[in-house]
Amino acid sequence: MKLSFNRRWRVLLRRHGPASAVWRRRIAMGSGAVSIGLVALLFARLADRASDLFAHLILTWQWFPLIATPLGFATIAWLTRRIAPEAAGSGIPQVIAAAQNPGRAGQVLISLRAALLKCAFTIAALLCGASVGREGPTVQISAAILSFHHRILRAPLRASMVIAGGAAGVAAAFNTPLAGVTFAIEELADAYEQRVALLVMTTILIAGMVSLGLAGDYVYFGAVGETMKAGAVLRVAPVAGVLGGLTGGLFARAMLGMGAARDRWLPWLSERPVIWALACGVVVAATGILTGLTWGTGYGAARAIIDGTNAPYWFGPAKFATTLATASSGMPGGIFAPSLATGAGLGAVLRPMFPGDPGGAVVLLGMVAYFTGVVRAPLTAVIIIVEATASRGLILPLFLAALIAHAVSALVCKERLYHGLAKPWRAALDRDDAPHRADPNC
Repeated sequence: MKLSFNRRWRVLLRRHGPASAVWRRRIAMGSGAVSIGLVALLFARLADRASDLFAHLILTWQWFPLIATPLGFATIAWLTRRIAPEAAGSGIPQVIAAAQNPGRAGQVLISLRAALLKCAFTIAALLCGASVGREGPTVQISAAILSFHHRILRAPLRASMVIAGGAAGVAAAFNTPLAGVTFAIEELADAYEQRVALLVMTTILIAGMVSLGLAGDYVYFGAVGETMKAGAVLRVAPVAGVLGGLTGGLFARAMLGMGAARDRWLPWLSERPVIWALACGVVVAATGILTGLTWGTGYGAARAIIDGTNAPYWFGPAKFATTLATASSGMPGGIFAPSLATGAGLGAVLRPMFPGDPGGAVVLLGMVAYFTGVVRAPLTAVIIIVEATASRGLILPLFLAALIAHAVSALVCKERLYHGLAKPWRAALDRDDAPHRADPNC
């Protein structure tokens, strides 16, 4: 029996019209991408204001951090565990876990509530001088925004959409669209599918255009126009790669093993996470007061080093220590920007070793090598540095340093950092109990 014309038309509209699942998904992706660009820009400005306010406070009261930083760490850690355990840490491990089980994760790990609290707690962490970045939190917030748009439009949330949202967060946070694509390939997707590519790039393009239209075409770390000759590359890149791989791998190994080491050597702290956070806050406060350079993201110090400012040799190790203490405290906050700042500190150590070579280029090799050693994503590391410094003439030297650092880091720490940190979140999603029972300090 043939369908009437009107009935066939209604079936066609239901399957392919504006109310169809395909169009609801497309509208959710488009509107979500616009929202990601706006929220990422607002979050960046609030984070910068928080860092500026803390800097003003320590100029007024030099000893202010000795009280405010440990108490801030303890308070934020307590609030996080109490009301939003899913907002703890970087946010990237949560998105990696969410891509494996987007249905359940959309209710907790990448819920709108988690995103709002992640934003608030990260800003609070910067207000008390924590060595955190906003890029990792932006990844989780962006994935939550895309999940929210799919929910209100009743469009099914797929793993590819979680990946696209998280990648758009990286692109919007650094103003580096290509880095967003490579981050999706290297970090967020275990088995990257061809059909995800167009989805990721479209979402990143929309989010990036919104951010670019409002904030302008800025270069995150300032433009570096230096280049290196082949002889200089063969001298500097291997040294930077080995040192960056060793130190970055040590950071990743320390992060992944911190919980076990704490339980072994300080077992009484294993059930007292707030006291542990307080102790981490004391380390950050004491180091910050002694050095005066390790507060917050480290963006200002990194940019100054790239521009040629002579940083003390201990800046890199001090930033390493404060970032490790902050990240292991269980507070919300990312390690992208602090790791780049630590890498700039490594570059500052390398620069006197190669006085005849371009100083800014040497620093960038140290940055890309250390960052690769931490996250084991060499392509993302190189693209972030190139886009954030407009240093296209250094692509090949940066790749050489990154590949060496990746190989060395793999010898120091067998497991990739974010994937190791994602394990407890994945396990919680696979269990019948709520995902918020995952231990964020694992």
